[in-house]
Amino acid sequence: MADDQTTPPDTTSDDASGDEAPGDGSSFSLPPVDELPGTLDLGAFSISLNVADLDASTRFYEALGFEVAGGDREENYLILKNGETTIGIFHGMFEDNILTFNPGLTNRMTMDEDFVDVREIQQRLEDADMQLVTRVDEDNSSGPASITLLDPDGNPVLIDQFF
Repeated sequence: MADDQTTPPDTTSDDASGDEAPGDGSSFSLPPVDELPGTLDLGAFSISLNVADLDASTRFYEALGFEVAGGDREENYLILKNGETTIGIFHGMFEDNILTFNPGLTNRMTMDEDFVDVREIQQRLEDADMQLVTRVDEDNSSGPASITLLDPDGNPVLIDQFF
């Protein structure tokens, strides 16, 4: 191996979790959730897509293995799941596609009792001189709330807490 390359970490383990690396039969174990990479848990991730035709988009994503897991067709939005992957499809509700995080919600759509409140996330972002497009009102001290910001390429990021 060349000097400027690093050896990949050993992903084998004697752990009897039953998880196997694809194709090679060797077993591996994932680190506990509290040891996953990252410095700020933003909750479940999904992409919120602005779609022209809710029915056509539903059929398209169902062909990719997604199933309707929530939303309201009459309100022009559906939440689609495929394993732990979530896509929200929305008709006429916003212009751009949005990267969405939901503090307090896991990717399996269960509530995480121990989560970072959106107000704390807002404070950390402001302390890091991040510019917010929308922020939680100071009078709103608990419960559901959201903030939005734009990434360096102008992509909207929504941090939307339901609880």
